[in-house]
Amino acid sequence: MRIIPLAALGLALLLLSGCAAVPYQYTENIEAPNLLELRPGEAQIERGRPVAFVDGIGHYFFSLPSKLILWNWRVDNHNVSAETEAALSAYLAANDLDNVKVRINQYAPGGEWRRLVLNRSINGFWRYTFGVIATTFYTIKPGRVFGGDNYNPYTNTINIYSDHSSIAVHEGAHAKDFATREHKGSYAAARMIPLFPLYQEAVATGDAIGYVRDRELPEEERKGYKILYPAYGTYIAGEGLGLASWFTPISYPVQLGVQLGVAIPGHIVGRIKAANIDEPTEPGTPAISLVK
Repeated sequence: MRIIPLAALGLALLLLSGCAAVPYQYTENIEAPNLLELRPGEAQIERGRPVAFVDGIGHYFFSLPSKLILWNWRVDNHNVSAETEAALSAYLAANDLDNVKVRINQYAPGGEWRRLVLNRSINGFWRYTFGVIATTFYTIKPGRVFGGDNYNPYTNTINIYSDHSSIAVHEGAHAKDFATREHKGSYAAARMIPLFPLYQEAVATGDAIGYVRDRELPEEERKGYKILYPAYGTYIAGEGLGLASWFTPISYPVQLGVQLGVAIPGHIVGRIKAANIDEPTEPGTPAISLVK
């Protein structure tokens, strides 16, 4: 597989689908009536207990490829700040997402299997097929070690391992996107369709950037462009590699090389977009806070 044509495709798709959602649309009362609600007294956001060895091997070893590709040391660093947590909490509150579970650097297989069984907003067929597969991967390949911020629609859970507010809000945007869908299971399973994940990622990226733009936070918007655009490039690479693997095996080093090659246009476009962000029109006027 040639990296250059795939990188060119990545640049084109980023330009076409990575735009911020403007005007930004906040949501109200979008959680399905049969959605699993948090139990009385249950915290929406939970943190895993720090374990130096586990967090260290995840931060300094397993996450190095992601750090290199996205060019950010905070990716999968397993040490999420209170500011990043507050940014995600504010986003969920602003969009009336009260029952989305958030696990910050936490490994909780028992809790996730429980949520899978009880989350009746997704049809049982999808929960006990693709949902079981997703939760099994969560169990045997824990993000607490290997990283990988994500939203699991089958359990309605956000898992955060990176200390980056744009990444956290992006995962919140996935939860918002799914909350608006009537057929959530079908929409989740549609990620198996080639190239369809690019649509879902574009929706989440646009919403995350549109949110901070609406709150007049230019620095947060710049951060979003710089991390979410190259991240989108990795999804383009993943789709291309997935299609190519139908015809020939692809080694892990080649996969990394392709992801890096396609992420580069994302870095370029993201930094161009970030450089063109205007400051608030009235100097001295405080911007709307990301955290309520």
